[in-house]
Amino acid sequence: MDRTDTPKRPFPVVPTTKILATGRFTSPPTPEQLKTIFPKEVPATLKLYLAGKIDQWWARQDQTGPVFLMNVTSIEEAKALLDALPLGQAKLMEFEFTELSPLTPLHMLIKEA
Repeated sequence: MDRTDTPKRPFPVVPTTKILATGRFTSPPTPEQLKTIFPKEVPATLKLYLAGKIDQWWARQDQTGPVFLMNVTSIEEAKALLDALPLGQAKLMEFEFTELSPLTPLHMLIKEA
C-alpha cells in the first residue's frame, strides 16, 4: 500500500507523554526470593518515584504484579528502567507497555481562526 492509499487519521498525531506499565510475575516468587529480592526492590522502585520516573503506582488486585504510570515518553526507556530493578534482573517480572497521549478528540473543541 502506498501513501496515497493510507486512510486519513480522524484525529491529529500527538506525542506520547506517559507510559502505562502493567507488570506480572513470570512465576510466583518463592519465600526465599521474597526475603532476598523484595528488600532491594522496594527502595529501587522508590528511587524511580523520587526521580520522577514513576508518577503513580498501584498493586493489581489479583496480586500478579504492579502497575506504574511512568513519566517517560518511550517504551524503550520504561523497559530499561524496569528491567534494571531487582525483580527484572532476576527475570521474575515482565511488563506490558502502553503509550499514552493527550486525549486527541479534544482538538474538536478548539476553534481555529
